[in-house]
Amino acid sequence: MIPDWTFDQPLWLLGWILIPLAVIAFAVLKKNRFNAYVFSNTASLSSSILGRFRTNTSLLSWIALGSICIALARPQSSEIIQQPSQNLGIDMMMALDISASMMSKDLKPNRLEALKEVATNFVTERGMDRMGLVIYAGEAYSPVPLTTDHSLLNEQIRSLKYDLLEGGTAIGMGLSSAANRLANSEAKSKVVILLTDGENNAGMVDPIQASELCQSLGIKVYTIGLGTNGVAPTPVAMGANGKLIYSPRQVSIDEDLLKRIATNTGGKYFRATDKESLIQIYDIIDGLEKSEIEGFQFYRYTEHYAGFVWLAMGLIMLELLLNFILLKTAF
Repeated sequence: MIPDWTFDQPLWLLGWILIPLAVIAFAVLKKNRFNAYVFSNTASLSSSILGRFRTNTSLLSWIALGSICIALARPQSSEIIQQPSQNLGIDMMMALDISASMMSKDLKPNRLEALKEVATNFVTERGMDRMGLVIYAGEAYSPVPLTTDHSLLNEQIRSLKYDLLEGGTAIGMGLSSAANRLANSEAKSKVVILLTDGENNAGMVDPIQASELCQSLGIKVYTIGLGTNGVAPTPVAMGANGKLIYSPRQVSIDEDLLKRIATNTGGKYFRATDKESLIQIYDIIDGLEKSEIEGFQFYRYTEHYAGFVWLAMGLIMLELLLNFILLKTAF
């Protein structure tokens, strides 16, 4: 049995016990149907490959029959889907900076790739909460609204690239876009995780005004400044070959602003200087914002019988081709 597969109608698998018995029975009947000639010495008889094919092509039919038995047993794999029993848990938006500076290599392999790995692990652990995504650079965009489909959210996070939006760092627009996603939420706790590696230098929304909007809506904001202390290899231009050109640059994060945003909304500010500290920060936030609501789970099944049906049809077609075209004989 293939690992993690189950069978909806497993009794059909008994066919794999009956098939060998049927093969033996047919072989005995076939032997008794024809006259046999006894030779005192068969060493001088030539061996024929086609002759062996003629006597063994029926094996393909038996394998096809076994494949059909597996198909009738309905092999299927399952995925557990968790849902909250009611909308009283935690609604959480992740506002992530994807500006070009996120390609800096002070985190391995770069800031953006490290963030994607940590963020997807964080989402996976939040099984009972609705979560959404806002990305921002010189502008803001929300590709995923609040959802319990965490596989969709993780797929979007993994696909993030630094050049999806125009250049810049519009922290205020990123935060206000996340707040708008949470504005109509009736969850008992509403949270934004705002991550950036720079300073607000773009957009039409002041970050402090955005934090006041969050405060009025009862939204708590956890802010994360991402980047090492000191100098980091930072992209400064695009080469003729389409690759980024790096140069050492001083890491500049507006920590005062991020602390004010967090303080205004009842959240906390964190500084992540490497991947390990980033993981620890998300673990801390995970511990601070735990959902206590009950939920339920259901199974999403994927059927796999079609592959075995196609295999059976292919084997039958192969046997027909061998018998009527290559071997010029019937069954």
